[in-house]
Amino acid sequence: MEQERAWEVLEHPHMTEKAMDKVDMDNEIVMVVHLDADKKQIKNAFEALFDVTVEGVNTSITPQADKKAYIKLSEADNAMDVATELGMM
Repeated sequence: MEQERAWEVLEHPHMTEKAMDKVDMDNEIVMVVHLDADKKQIKNAFEALFDVTVEGVNTSITPQADKKAYIKLSEADNAMDVATELGMM
């Protein structure tokens, strides 16, 4: 997947205290994604942009009509490194 298309799927990181705890404790990154993006598109976009292995993606839609993706990384990859690259840390 090309980078421009990947950034259309992944809009921006979700930066709350709870999201930061997920980075530290669960090796997960929380991203706000395009409302029409499915889990496979989210996984492919994230792997293409950050050169990591995604173990799983869970999504939820907020009452404000934003879609959040909880992206679980493999044990070989560090969510803190990705969070730093995204400017979350």
